[in-house]
Amino acid sequence: MRHRLSSALPLLVLSSLAYASPAVEATTKQATNWHAIIMFLIFVALTMGITYWASSRTKTTADFYTAGGGITGVQNGLAIAGDYMSAATLLGLTAMTYAQGYDAYIYMLAFFAGWPIILFLMAERLRNLGRFTFADITSYRLDQGKVRTMAAISSLVVVVFYLIAQMVGAGQLIKLLFGLDYNVAIFVVGILMMIYVTFGGMVATTWVQIIKACMLLFGGTVTLLLAYPQFGFSFTELLTQAEAVHKLGAKLMAPGALLADPVTAISLGLGLMFGTAGLPHILMRFFTVGNAKEARKSVVVASGCVAYFFNVIFLMGLCAVIIVGQNPDFFEGGDIKGKLIGGGNMVAMHLAKAVGGNMLLGFLAAVAFATILAVVAGLALAGASAISHDIYARVMRKGQATEKEEIRVSRIATIGLGLLAIVLGIMFEKMNIAFMVGLAFGVAAAANFPVLILSMYWKGLTTRGAVMGGYGGVISAVLFVLFSKSVWVDVLGNKVALFPYTQPALFAMPIGFILAYIFSVTDSSARAQAEKDAFEDQYVRAQTGFGASGAASH
Repeated sequence: MRHRLSSALPLLVLSSLAYASPAVEATTKQATNWHAIIMFLIFVALTMGITYWASSRTKTTADFYTAGGGITGVQNGLAIAGDYMSAATLLGLTAMTYAQGYDAYIYMLAFFAGWPIILFLMAERLRNLGRFTFADITSYRLDQGKVRTMAAISSLVVVVFYLIAQMVGAGQLIKLLFGLDYNVAIFVVGILMMIYVTFGGMVATTWVQIIKACMLLFGGTVTLLLAYPQFGFSFTELLTQAEAVHKLGAKLMAPGALLADPVTAISLGLGLMFGTAGLPHILMRFFTVGNAKEARKSVVVASGCVAYFFNVIFLMGLCAVIIVGQNPDFFEGGDIKGKLIGGGNMVAMHLAKAVGGNMLLGFLAAVAFATILAVVAGLALAGASAISHDIYARVMRKGQATEKEEIRVSRIATIGLGLLAIVLGIMFEKMNIAFMVGLAFGVAAAANFPVLILSMYWKGLTTRGAVMGGYGGVISAVLFVLFSKSVWVDVLGNKVALFPYTQPALFAMPIGFILAYIFSVTDSSARAQAEKDAFEDQYVRAQTGFGASGAASH
């Protein structure tokens, strides 16, 4: 198991945007880190105060799902960055830079490539067309029941797999960094998540994410500022010393294993780019601002924060090559040629301890746990909204549910998702979770993105096309991952993989587009013609935010 998790690190780091901490290997329980525990308790106390304050402001469904649209562009941008930058961003990408050098930066660029798609193609229309979830957009002029059911199912698949990855990552991180038992960490994360979302809704979740983003940016910056003076603040000097001691030598800053399999590399890149634009908890954040201008500002702020942090952790990884890699105190048995204590994914923590002592180590450990809490809260809210708003209120009650009923169902769904996350987190403690995170991105890219972008820009999309394209993307993504080596061989124990690649986006996403197109253009029913005619009304609203009396306007 340890070998499989180790060998899957590149996939894990790529697949965890935001949202997961799967790059954490199985760890052994360490001595209690009181600095980390005290700082984490301070964070919990602060966020509980925010949740108490937010609960008094959460009266309507709009308050619960979208904070009443009262979040500014800058605040929402920080919250999106908090949703996007996961514990694996801090730990996994720093470790990848430490081990593979320039390859890690290519991965970061692939991560970042999804933002222009959201900014230029989606942000404004998301805000103008949607109300609470992205299913509002995909079902705007189509059959509400069928399309919302499909969108809710694909959203829940993404959310559940991310939750599993987060919970397992939380348990392993806290066992190492805090000295707590795995099951204790699982319960702490699950219970806090339920409290944040159940009582505070989107207001509390937003501010938890903002605080976490600021803590992460601050902690990374401080660590780098304490390490960088050792190289005279010179990038050239840092590279010279790193290449002199690293096993890759001069190849440290050249593309390496990433391009060994171009098909997998392309599929990974497509999954990251278009998966980002299909993640329900990221898309949901665009409904929390007041207008399209603030939505665009959100993307710009989030992009700036993410880009800055990627550069910070890349430099941290290079600094760690010298500061950590030549310090025997951070290796088991004091043997610098041995394994890093806690696994290679703890490089960022070792660097923090080397340059800032136990205080900075404790702060970064608390940030890592806070990161998981913030991301889990966003995922839980997205999952609860899919159940309460899309399935219960719009499909089962056909729009007749009261706001009080919808909020009650959403809170029940949050508790249910929290309990499910705790159970699955305990069940999957020893499981290789690379395939779960990969599946989440594959579903987002193959199911959510094709139907979402076609519903925005293609007049010819019909209910039959959207449903077949959505389900085709979901099913094909699941099957491709199931039959890949990471699951069919490594997990299920079969000898030969039925699908030769580990990433499904390159193959599953076209299936979603093709099925949506074929079943739309061959639909000659009167309803299909009415849906095509309704596109003009949708287009006007997408451009202006006004002038429509369609489904999204409720």
